[in-house]
Amino acid sequence: MIIIGHRGAKGLQPENTLLSFKEALKYVQAVELDVYVCKTGELVVIHDETVNRTTNKKGYVENLTLKELKTLDAGRGEKIPTLNEVLDLINNSAIVNIELKGKGTTFPVSKMIKTYIGKGWKKENFLVSSFDFQELKNFFKLCPQIKLGVLIEKIEKEVDYISLAKEVNAFSINPPFAGITKEFVDQMHKVNLKVFVWTVNTKESAQKLKKLGADGFVTDYPNKAFFN
Repeated sequence: MIIIGHRGAKGLQPENTLLSFKEALKYVQAVELDVYVCKTGELVVIHDETVNRTTNKKGYVENLTLKELKTLDAGRGEKIPTLNEVLDLINNSAIVNIELKGKGTTFPVSKMIKTYIGKGWKKENFLVSSFDFQELKNFFKLCPQIKLGVLIEKIEKEVDYISLAKEVNAFSINPPFAGITKEFVDQMHKVNLKVFVWTVNTKESAQKLKKLGADGFVTDYPNKAFFN
């Protein structure tokens, strides 16, 4: 299974910071992060639409300039990084799962990925995911060569996830751990969809996923050998 560091190493260092990604890369070869566009147009790596929870100030990310965001303490003296800074740190050494969180992120993320592929990054080292299905549809039109992951809030029997995935030529379905079953995993695998589960923080949960045949999972603690 592929082990993916959640917001870097969320359980070990301040989430979505360069320190967090450095920590995660000591243990795993894949990381997940979230992006928004700030007031001055840069892509910044942060999970929430506001800075309230993760920094020492308050305000909406889209209302703050990059200069203003860089004055904030994101924990242990860390700053909110730009997507450029995170990709430069990783330097094509790991898979990067970019979650499109904020509105207007599709075009700049697709543009940036193309730039980094032009610099020598392997396209296989990018996975773009979102809960916003329309964003994924738009992204596929702009960047069809990049793998896409359909994030789902909960597994519902009445929802045809396979049809949704096919609409955007998705590479993976990314469900929560709650409600995951072998039947669900097998159904996805029958149509060649990978199953990456979030968020798994116990050895028991990881072992269950291994038995179910899941392809990977996101964890806050990439230092723990959940996969052994």
